[in-house]
Amino acid sequence: MADVKLPTPKPVTLEQGSDAQRLDTQVQPGSSGLQRTFAALRHPNYRLWFRGQLVSMIGTWMQTSAQGFLVFQLTHSTAYLGYVGFAAGVPSLLFMLFGGVIADRVARRKLLVITQSTMMLLAFILAALTFLHVVQPWHIVLLALGLGTANAFDAPAGQAFVLELVDREDLTNAIALNSSLMNLATVVGPTVAGLTYAAFGPAWCFTLNGLSFVAVIAALLRMHLPAHVAAPRTQSALAQLKEGVRYTLADPLLRLLIIVPAVAVLFSAIYATLLPAWAVEVLHGNATTNGLLQSARGIGSLLGALMIAALAHFGWRGRWLTAGMFVYPLMLLVLATVRTLPLSIVALAGVGWGGMVLYNMANTLLQVHVPDALRGRVMSIYSMIMFGGIPLGALWAGQVARVIGPPRTIMFSAVVSLVSAMLFWILAPQVRRLV
Repeated sequence: MADVKLPTPKPVTLEQGSDAQRLDTQVQPGSSGLQRTFAALRHPNYRLWFRGQLVSMIGTWMQTSAQGFLVFQLTHSTAYLGYVGFAAGVPSLLFMLFGGVIADRVARRKLLVITQSTMMLLAFILAALTFLHVVQPWHIVLLALGLGTANAFDAPAGQAFVLELVDREDLTNAIALNSSLMNLATVVGPTVAGLTYAAFGPAWCFTLNGLSFVAVIAALLRMHLPAHVAAPRTQSALAQLKEGVRYTLADPLLRLLIIVPAVAVLFSAIYATLLPAWAVEVLHGNATTNGLLQSARGIGSLLGALMIAALAHFGWRGRWLTAGMFVYPLMLLVLATVRTLPLSIVALAGVGWGGMVLYNMANTLLQVHVPDALRGRVMSIYSMIMFGGIPLGALWAGQVARVIGPPRTIMFSAVVSLVSAMLFWILAPQVRRLV
């Protein structure tokens, strides 16, 4: 096969920004703050996506919260929480890069309908096992593995699909609103899950999650999109995968924007795996306590996402990314030292804000510096880091917490992340100047 000529990574002028950056930060004359905050919702297809995803994500967070607490009830093991997290995320390491290739080859809407339907089926299977009182921890691990496999193809397609729903100048706003709806779901889903779990049991949480997928599937089918034109396939899937990886690694800026969330996911994000154990062992609570903790981080994340959506036209992305890199681990240090529910809720809200700003800015900066032809593949690398790093973090955190306890585990992870942020501050000052 003939050598493939890679696109040349686009040079970035840090002080002025690229064309994509300047276009993305334009403000329409006379637009109000509210209009700027929700600018992407003026696109009908994005409105459908937003509504469907909101319902679906509320269901997903109901299942995530209920599933973690059910596993801990069945096993009383932080290590098993790590096993479930690892099973859910390891397919990302194995398949997500190929998921990016598929997202660049086929109609993304069709791919998303398939993946969302698969996730719906898995939720109903878990619900049935739980209703029949035959659910075992290994069932949950296997179903988490199946869910992770579907997500390995869903996540890159969903990331790249956003640009089909909005104009490029509204991309930053759309990404921020995507994050806000995810975190609104993080507020509502775990709280509803905690109440539903306590009143009716976990099976109804899983059932409601399965039903929630109907909303996003219906939204996808109702969209009016241009007919998909398949790009000529001059390369094999493996060659296209390598092309995306080489392009990303060849660009110093893209490398930095991959490393920053990678460190955060491997260390800072491990607190999420330990929340069910934190609710029981540290705060001496129950499923409702677990739901409140999950919702607290969602409130902070939602505030962060709405703030980004409102301020997107100002730029300052590099500054916000840097702020998130420091706030995230600092608030984790606070969480590791408190032992009451109100203070834990406040700390987790700060954790959610810092994590949202960090991940959202890394995502946005990646998207505005990637050519459309490679978007699915580059975003698959980002998604692989996000979804594949979580299981690796969950695996080590579950084992370490079993030995030294959740508070010391979270404190260790926060210190590592904080040292990493300091190194980036010293060694990569150019990140702070990104607009």
